[in-house]
Amino acid sequence: MTTNNTGKTFTGVVVSDKMTNTLVVSLSYTSRHPMYKKIVKKNKKLYSDNNLNAKMGDTVMIRETRPLSKLKRFTTVKIIKKSIL
Repeated sequence: MTTNNTGKTFTGVVVSDKMTNTLVVSLSYTSRHPMYKKIVKKNKKLYSDNNLNAKMGDTVMIRETRPLSKLKRFTTVKIIKKSIL
């Protein structure tokens, strides 16, 4: 099996690992409000395949892949930082 390194990669924190073979990864970023010009924190939740057995609180790198289910479009590439919990 060959791995293809194409697709976008993101780094985020695992907020849930309760589903079978699925992680919910939260990506946090900042953007400027269009009218008030204040910097606002935003979060995006992505569903990822849990092939590295990551746990809640871990920081992981995920990569875009083919659709794996109705919501899953990402797979876990590596665990950057393990959680202390």
